[in-house]
This record gives sequence, C-alpha cells and structure tokens, in this order.
Amino acid sequence: MSYLSREASTLSDKLWEKIDSAVIDAARRALVGRRFLHIFGPLGVGVNFIAIDDVDEIDEVSQDGIIITKGRRLVEIPTIYDDFTLLAKDLEHSDRMGFPVDLSRAMAAAEACSLKEDRLIFFGDSELGYEGLLTAQGINRISKKEWAEGENAFTDVVSGMQLLTENGIYGPYALVVSLDLYTQLQRLQPGTGLLEIDRISKLVDGRVFKSPVLGKNKAILVCPESRNMDLVIGQDMAAAYLEQKELNHVIRILETVLLRIKRKKAIVVFE
Repeated sequence: MSYLSREASTLSDKLWEKIDSAVIDAARRALVGRRFLHIFGPLGVGVNFIAIDDVDEIDEVSQDGIIITKGRRLVEIPTIYDDFTLLAKDLEHSDRMGFPVDLSRAMAAAEACSLKEDRLIFFGDSELGYEGLLTAQGINRISKKEWAEGENAFTDVVSGMQLLTENGIYGPYALVVSLDLYTQLQRLQPGTGLLEIDRISKLVDGRVFKSPVLGKNKAILVCPESRNMDLVIGQDMAAAYLEQKELNHVIRILETVLLRIKRKKAIVVFE
C-alpha cells in the first residue's frame, strides 16, 4: 500500500484526479513563500531529516582523531496537514444526477495547509524549535518609519538594501509586506507621478509580495538566493485517504516542508 493509502478507498481514479487538480489550484493561489524561495526537492516522504548549514560558520573540526562538521545541524522536516470530509450522500447524488462533485472542502483544506506553510516560513514555531524569517536569532532589524507618510517606505527599503550590501549580500532582493502596508503603498508619491508601490517594485525588480499571515504592520526584505535560504520539500502537497467514518470519506491534505536559513545576514526585518 502506498503512503497516501488511496487504494484503501472506493473513490475512483477520476475523482482522485479532480481532487488533485483542486488542491493544486488552491495551493498555487494561496502560497506566498514559494513565490520567492528556491525549492529543494521534492525529496520524497521517506526523507525525515535534512542538514541546515550556517554558511558563514561551516567547517570541519578535527580533534584527537575525530572529525566533526562545525556549523551544521540535522533538523526534522515537519508534516503540515488539514483534513476534510466528502459526504457519502453527496457522492451518491453526484453519481446519480451526473453532477460534478463539489470539491470546495478540498480547496479550503489546501488553502489552510498553504497558510500553515507560510506561517512556518515567516514565523517558525518556537515551541517545536523551528526558526522563521521574522523570528530567527541574528537577523538584521531596522526600525520602521510610518509608511503611510512621505517617502518613508521607499527610504526604509533603500536602507535595508544598503545594510544587505554592507553585509556582502548583493541581491537579487524580494520584499514581503503585510496586507495593511501593501494598501498604504497604493498612493501617488507627490512630484513623481508614480505609486509608491511602483517605485519600490523597481528597486527589487518587481519582487514585491503580500501575505495575510504576516498580520499587520510587518515587512521583510530578503536575498532569497539558494546559498542564503531555501524551502525543503519532502512530500509535496497531496491528498491522502484517512478513513471512512459514518459512511463518509475523510481525506487529509498533507505535505512535509522546512525552511532552511543558511545566512541570517541575508534577512532584514522592518519593525
């Protein structure tokens, strides 16, 4: 039996294909981190651990005939999931009437997984020992001015780029902002004839992203080159058959993913 256990269900291959399509479509619309991070994988669900190197500290250390690698740690790739149920009556009705099966719940579960993935990328999970782009120790932090006023947003981003350059991080850059800050950038800058978002977008070659998981008043500038950070994928997002309960079919949307931060100085958080 495969890991996804689909053969344990009575659902047709055609329906599984439709579920897969709905999940992929919903995830593509919702995922933000994958739009700027390099993807390492998919490696397969059987890969449970991955090495995270601190690029500036990695080295072999030899002592008393024993060699170890300094600046490297082995981290478990966590599983993200969300469950939904297909009602047996709905499936029977669709089959009898020739209607397509309503897969709204599958899409909602895929979206929920996508938001969980982005929360893990940006905030990590301190209780489980995972660092996020905004929470990792040792990243750069800049005091954020009021972005709804004057050229503050533009000058803050320029300051962030200058800081990265001073640290030997020369781009390309990507800027991710919360929804409220993204709205504040939709205004004409006096004397330029340009929206503030357009001016900033030119600085980062169009790589400006907004994410609902950031909450409010948060922004982060990164150099997302693979030598600085990447997103490890073991099992890419997929639907697995969980069980049949009270005649209904319980399906789990799951994935195994992990953010690897290799150079913390490639991150600037505006706070």
